[in-house]
Amino acid sequence: MKIDTNMSSLPLLLRLWCYISVLCFQTPHRVLSELLSSQQNTTLASTPPRGWNSYDSFCWTVSEEEFLQNAELVSQKLHPYGYEYVVVDYLWYRRKVPGAYVDSLGFDVIDEWGRLVPDPVRWPCSNNGKGFTEVAKKVHGMGLKFGIHIMRGISTQAFNANTPILDTTTGRAYEEGRRIWHAKDIGMEERGCAWMTHGFMAVNTKLGAGRAFLRSLYEQYASWGVDFVKNDCVFGDDLDIDEITVVSEVLRELDRPILYSLSPGTSVTPFMAKQVAGLVNMYRITGDDWDTWDDVAAHFNVARDFAAANMIGAAGQSGKSWPDLDMLPLGWLTDPGSNDGPHRQCKLTLDEQRTQMTLWAMAKSPLMFGGDLRKLDSTTYSLITNPTILEINAFSTNNMEFSFVSRSGSTRSGYGAYAQPGYARNAGMSDARFFALASCNDPKAEGWSAEAMSGNGFQQVCWKEKSPAFCLNKRKPQWASGEDMMHSDGKDQLLASTNMERCLDASPKQKLTAKELKRGSVSQCRRHANQLWKLNDNGTLINSYSGQRGIMRRVEDYGPSSGIRFWVSTGQQAKVYVAFFNLNNQKTVISVKLSDLAKVLPGRHIKASCQCSEVWSGKSYGLTGDAVSWEVEVHGAALFILKCNPAETKPSTVTL
Repeated sequence: MKIDTNMSSLPLLLRLWCYISVLCFQTPHRVLSELLSSQQNTTLASTPPRGWNSYDSFCWTVSEEEFLQNAELVSQKLHPYGYEYVVVDYLWYRRKVPGAYVDSLGFDVIDEWGRLVPDPVRWPCSNNGKGFTEVAKKVHGMGLKFGIHIMRGISTQAFNANTPILDTTTGRAYEEGRRIWHAKDIGMEERGCAWMTHGFMAVNTKLGAGRAFLRSLYEQYASWGVDFVKNDCVFGDDLDIDEITVVSEVLRELDRPILYSLSPGTSVTPFMAKQVAGLVNMYRITGDDWDTWDDVAAHFNVARDFAAANMIGAAGQSGKSWPDLDMLPLGWLTDPGSNDGPHRQCKLTLDEQRTQMTLWAMAKSPLMFGGDLRKLDSTTYSLITNPTILEINAFSTNNMEFSFVSRSGSTRSGYGAYAQPGYARNAGMSDARFFALASCNDPKAEGWSAEAMSGNGFQQVCWKEKSPAFCLNKRKPQWASGEDMMHSDGKDQLLASTNMERCLDASPKQKLTAKELKRGSVSQCRRHANQLWKLNDNGTLINSYSGQRGIMRRVEDYGPSSGIRFWVSTGQQAKVYVAFFNLNNQKTVISVKLSDLAKVLPGRHIKASCQCSEVWSGKSYGLTGDAVSWEVEVHGAALFILKCNPAETKPSTVTL
C-alpha cells in the first residue's frame, strides 16, 4: 500500500500533533534556527540579525579563500544557532600591494562607470566582470546569506578619473540637459568622509545623475546576489540623510531583499535614529567596539537610552530595525587599522566577555561575530551559542535597564539624562561641559549667539549659559586662490584659540572606538565642510558636513563607567530574565527585591515566589523568596531566569 506523505492531506489536529512531535525530538538550537529562518523569510530583520563579519579578524585584508573558509565554518557550527549572514567588511576592492593601507589613494579597482569591483588578486572568482557573483553562489550553497561593506557616495579615485555615470534604464551613460554626466559633476569634495579623507565623498542626490549613480551601485550588488549591505560613513557624526533615503528607496524597488545596515554610530542619539530607523534594518549607535573593558563599559548608557526610547525592534525598511552595539570582538583577532590578518587572542577576561554577551542579548543588538572561526576555541563557541543568550536576544520583550538595585547596602536609582560624548574642549573650560553634536531638529541646541569683537580682535560665537563660559572665535574660510567657494557662503570656520591655523572639526578624522570621549578635534584648517559652521537667527549652530547642530552638554550626564547596572526582560512561558552587571574594579554583592521588579513588570506575578536559575554558573535554585542577591565578579555579569507563579509562600531572602 502506498503511504501518502503529503502532510496537507491529514486532518488539522493530526498535522499539528505531528509538527509538535517533530519539534520535541529536535535539538533546541535546531528549532531556534528554523524559527528564526521562517521569520526572516517573511520580513527583513524580524529578529536582530546574526552572522559573521571579517573586520575584527582581518581588518581590510581578507581574501576569498579566507572568507569562504570562515563561511563554511559558520554554516557548520553557527548556522544551527541562527547565524545566517557572512559579511565582507571594507576595502574588498583595494589591491593589497606595498603602499596600500586604510586611507591610501589610487589602489582601488573600479569599472568604467566608477563603481568598485573586487580586487581580482584577493578575489579570483571576480575575474571577467563577475564581481561577487561566484562567491555569493558558494555562500548561498552553504545555506547562508552574503553581505558586503560599502562606503558613502563615490570614491575619490573615480572622481579623479571623472568616470561617466551609468544610466541602468538605458545601459548607457547618463544624459540630462543635452549632456553626459560624469563623476566630477556629482561628487562633493567638501563632504569627503571625515575618517577616510582620501577615500570617498558624498554625491549630490539632488541631481538626477547623483541618484542614478547610487542606483547603479545597488542594482549591481543585487545582480551579484548580495543579501546584506553595510553602508559606512553616512550615520552618526557623518550623517547623510539624503543618501540613506535614496539608497533605501532603491533597495525597496529591487527584485531581491537586501538588509540595510548603517555605520558607524559615534554621537548617535535616539532623536537622530528616529529619522532613519524606518529606512534601514540596523544602525550602529556607538563607535567601533574592540576587546577592551572601556569599550564594553561605554555601551551601557547608550543601550539604556535606546531601550527607553522604544527603538528596539521599531519599524524598518521592509521589516524591522535594530540599534546595533557593533560586532563581537571575541576569539582570534587582528588590531584596528591593521594591514595584517588575525594574530592574537581576545584581550577581554571571561567575565568581561560574559558581560558583553549578556548586554548585547538584553539590549537585543544584532549579533555579528568577528573572530576567525578557523581558530574558534570551545569557550568562545559556548559563549556565542549559549541557548539562553540567543533566546533572550531573539524573543524577549520589555527589555530595559532597571533602577532599583542595591549594592552592599546602598541603593542606586534613577536614570541619568541622555548625553553622548563630546567633540572638542575649550582649553580654558572646566570639566562641567563639553562641545557635542545634536540632531538637526533638536530644540535644546538653540543656544548660540554672536558676540561683540573679543579682545583679540575676533568676533565670537558663544553658548547661552555663562557658567562656565564657552566661546569660539569665528572667521571666514581662507580658501586658496581659485578654489570653489560655492559651499561656504554665509558659513564660518571656528577657532578654539587665536591660532589662525587650527579649526574646529565636527567629526573625527579616524575611526573611533566606543570608549573615546573626544569625538573630534581642533586640527589644521582646510577646505572641508567638516569645518564649516553657520549661525542661524534661531540660535542654532549648523555644521555643513552632516547638518547637525552644535550643543554644550554636561559631562556628568554622560554617566560613570563604573558602578552597577541592572537589566530586565520577559520571555515565553512566564519567564523573567534579570541581569546584574558589575562595572566596578572589585567584586560587588548586588541585590534586587522582587517587589521592586514587579513595579516595572506588572501582570507577571513577581510578587509571588519564583523558581530561579543562574545562566553563567549553571546553578538552579528553589524559591527565591522576596529578593535575589549575588556576588558578581569584577566587570562580570549574573544572568537569572525566573519562573514565577501566583502561589504565595513565606517571604525570605536567598543569597545565591
